[in-house]
Amino acid sequence: MIILAATPIGNLGDASPRLREALAEATVVAAEDTRVTQRLLAALGIANRPRLIALHEHNERVRASEIVELAREADVLVLSDAGMPAVSDPGFPLVEAAVAAGVDVTVIPGPSAVLTALAVSGLPTDRFSFEGFLPRKHGDRVRTFTSLVDERRTMVFFEAPSRIAASLADAAQVFGADRRAAVCRELTKLHEEVKRGPLGELAAWAEAGVRGEICVVVDGAPERIADAGDALARVLALVAGGVRLKEAAGDVALATGLSRRDLYEAALQARSTHSQPPV
Repeated sequence: MIILAATPIGNLGDASPRLREALAEATVVAAEDTRVTQRLLAALGIANRPRLIALHEHNERVRASEIVELAREADVLVLSDAGMPAVSDPGFPLVEAAVAAGVDVTVIPGPSAVLTALAVSGLPTDRFSFEGFLPRKHGDRVRTFTSLVDERRTMVFFEAPSRIAASLADAAQVFGADRRAAVCRELTKLHEEVKRGPLGELAAWAEAGVRGEICVVVDGAPERIADAGDALARVLALVAGGVRLKEAAGDVALATGLSRRDLYEAALQARSTHSQPPV
């Protein structure tokens, strides 16, 4: 079968017992970078020297059929340089080919930069989207962000340190400087850092330079209600349910992007009008 195995994203202590066992017993390993795999074996003190096959973004579709055929006769362990194969790393075309050929695929779960960044970001985790690496060019990044301007889920991106300041500035331009975000760098490593704040502040902070491997987590878009009347009705419904008017106006303003003050005053006027006796 094909075995997708997650490897540490920084701290070698995150190598699971199952990963260690699989590396010690593997006869064939398809690796994103065979040199990285050799270093991993050495760092974990594993003496096994399996056959190593390079499987990276430039050859994975060509080599997929070959590896699938090997997996009919023996287990093939699939590794990316860090984290889970097939998640913004080589592996998906191989899995696709294996499924089509009727070859079993299984997983040795483990570290994931996406989930680690999401969990530590301080942003909502109940629903999220992973958007992979951001485009290199300014115009392409702006188009990517623009396509996500109404995305309600928390968004996770990968970015290179050389472009992080420009990308955060583009995100602030499209999503708004006040949109909450977190820059997570060197996760699980010695110099791990999580910088949280509005996109505008993070863009200014990044101008001084940011090093390491980076994940950017951005809060989803607030709920927008085109009809202000619907927003007012929601405020009044909350008040009728026992919520204080000031809190109700604030909650609906946060969810819709409308002015808290305008909603508060409109609700006051509506309650005053409705409390007047009929003429």
